[in-house]
Order: sequence, then C-alpha cells, then structure tokens
Amino acid sequence: MRRGQRAVSASPPQPQLPREVWVLVAVSFVIAIGFGILAPALPTFARSFDVSVLAVSAVVSAFALTRLLFAPASGRLVTRLGERWVYVSGITIVGLSTVACAFAASYWQLLLFRSLGGIGSTMFTVSALALLVRMTPPPLRGRSTGLWATSFLLGNVTGPLVGGGLVGLSPRAPFIVYGAALFVAAFVGWLFLRRSTLADPEAVSDVAPMTVRQALRDPTYRASLLSSFVNGWAVFGVRVSLVPLFVVEALDREAAFAGIALSVFAAGNVATLLVSGRLADTIGRRPPMVVGLLVAGGSTVWVGYTTGVSAFLAATLIAGLGTGMLTPAQGAAVADVIGSRGRGGPVLAGYQMAADIGAIVGPLAAGLLADRLSYSAAFTLTGAIALVAAVVWFRAPESLPRRDEHTAAQIAAEGGCLDEGPEVPTGRRIAGRPRQPDA
Repeated sequence: MRRGQRAVSASPPQPQLPREVWVLVAVSFVIAIGFGILAPALPTFARSFDVSVLAVSAVVSAFALTRLLFAPASGRLVTRLGERWVYVSGITIVGLSTVACAFAASYWQLLLFRSLGGIGSTMFTVSALALLVRMTPPPLRGRSTGLWATSFLLGNVTGPLVGGGLVGLSPRAPFIVYGAALFVAAFVGWLFLRRSTLADPEAVSDVAPMTVRQALRDPTYRASLLSSFVNGWAVFGVRVSLVPLFVVEALDREAAFAGIALSVFAAGNVATLLVSGRLADTIGRRPPMVVGLLVAGGSTVWVGYTTGVSAFLAATLIAGLGTGMLTPAQGAAVADVIGSRGRGGPVLAGYQMAADIGAIVGPLAAGLLADRLSYSAAFTLTGAIALVAAVVWFRAPESLPRRDEHTAAQIAAEGGCLDEGPEVPTGRRIAGRPRQPDA
C-alpha cells in the first residue's frame, strides 16, 4: 500500500522539447547571422544610388509588402503541402533573391530583387511558426518561442559587427555572404527534418483548420495582432531603416557604427529572452507583454532625443531588453489560441501579416517624419504606438493553459475521448482529479 501511495505522490514526467525544435533553433541562428550582416548594409547600399530617406525606407517596406501579399498563400501551402517543404523552399528563395541584390545595377533593380525575397521569407516564417506550435507541448510554448527568438538574435549580435566591416570593403559583399548563409540554412533544415515523423505533414483528421474569423473572436489574438504590428513597425521597419541613417546624419558617426548599435539592441534581446520565456510559462503571457511594451516604447522615444553615443547606446540597449521581454509571450499566446491539435496556418499567416503591415507602414511614416520634421518625431511616433499596445494587452485575458487543462487535453488527444473505455488506474491526473491506484 505504501508503494502505491508513493506512486500517487510522484509527479508525472516533465515534458521535453523535441529534437526538431532544436533543429529549428539552429537553422534560425544560421539565418540570423546573415540577416545581421545585411542589416547595416542595406540602407547604405540603397542610399548609394542617390535616393532620399523615404526611398531607402521603401526598400525595407517593399520586402515586407511582398511578405504581406503572399502570406495568405503561404498559410494555404502549409496546410496542403506541410511545413517542411514550405520551410526549405522559402529559405532557398530568399537566398537566391539576396545574391541577386548584390548584382543590382540600379535602385529599381535592388527594389525588385529585395521584394522577391519577401515571398520566400513569409514561406519559411509561417512554416517555422506552424512547426513550433504543432511540436511543442503547451507548458513549454514560451520557452520554445524564446529559444527560437534567442537563436535569431544571437546571430544578430555578431552579424552586424561583421556586416559593418564588410560595408567598408564593398556595399555588395554583405548580400553575397547573407545569400550563402541562407543556402547553408536550407541544407541544414532539409538534412535534419527530412526523416522526422513530427515534421511529417499531418494526416487528414476531423479537426478543421482554425479560420482567421474564428481567431478574431478571441481578444488575446486581437491583442497579439496589434503587438505584432508594433514589433514589425519598430524592430523590422524603423530600426533597420532609420537607425543606420540616424547614426550617420544625427550622431555624425561612420556607417560601421550602425552595426554596433544593432548588436547592442540584439544583446538586450538575448539578455531577457530565455528568462521571459520561462516567465510566460509560469506567471502567464500578459505580464511580460505589458512590461515589455512599456519598456520598449519608452526607450524608443528616448532614442530619438539622444545627442551623444553613450545615451544612444543606453536607450538602444533598454529597447532591446523590452523587446526581448515580450517576444516569447506573444508567440506563445498565439499558440494558445490555436491549440496543440489545431491546424492554424491561416491564423499564423494573419499574425505574420500584422508584423508585415507594420514593417511596411512604419518605415514610410517614420521616414516621412524624418524628412519633413525630425528623427525625434519619427522615434516618438514609433514609441507611442508601442505604449498604446501595452494598454490593449493590459485589458486582454490571460491565455496560459492551466496544468490540469493541459493534462486532460493531452490524454484526450493521445487516447481518444476521456470517457472512452475503462480507465486505467495509473495514479496520474485525469480531467483535473487524481486517480488512486488499486491496493
């Protein structure tokens, strides 16, 4: 009897992250190194064609525009063909378009080639998110999202430093290096996922794909769309398009210093991502979202009013800390809306589209303000939108699944209905109530 009692008190084994998640993390790191190399070079290369700040921002926005336009098709491709094929193909397409950018002879060629890369970008982003949602146990969603984002940002810490040095050699060199990194990433993804049963396309089931209309009924999903829009505006739009120009024209520093600034921002992200992922899995998704948006928004406003290098780097670091705080919770909240057994390609595509809209509108609006008014006005608008999103998240409900809800759902998914057939006295928790084993 005592043995049975000890079995009851023993906690069930903790879920572990599948190997496939670590493969996604490794591939993301390879991609990030190349992206970090390209980030400080793209605005400078576009500016070399003797165009305005608005035109430079248009190159960044064009990439996001094609991502936005192709996102619905990417969601459907994931549903029909499976995540693995879409994932590898998307990375390869971005690699080809990036190498083509290196040989652009005019601004319009650069704009065209960079735009085509957006098609592949949305393919591998949506498919990677779908794989994370499907393969990660619900109690580990925050941590898996944090690891995935951390790998991307670790690459960004070193990438801009290399990219800043490559710009000094040739403004075209970073594009060739980034293209090569993408080809390596595509090969690594294909090599390690080709025989994975978890990464296999899902069999036809009775579970219908969740539609965007259904997801929009959930206030958590609506809040996630807004914060994704803010993230696209600030991180993938304004920070990539305006910070390198702000460094040169407002702080009067060399273009290579932009790589240091982007690395400082990425380092702030890395410092909080893993911690915030665990927080999102314990205290909930909403607290890290609210705190992260407040910190990121306030520090972004501060960036626009800095006049010295020290204050600029301090504000950039704090902005990175805030962004790292909200990133895992945001991805986990969207996964909560879809659920482990859900097929949410269109919902994930909508979530990604919100970031793309922000990355399109943000650089254009901020670039226009920088041309007509000042860089301070551009960064103030960017930070203010983040503060509005913090208020929306403060009013959103908590989406973190309770432990007993997860256990019941997991057993139902693996063994059919909870009331299907006789119950086995294992001593594990079923439907929120502990079962006592026979003496």
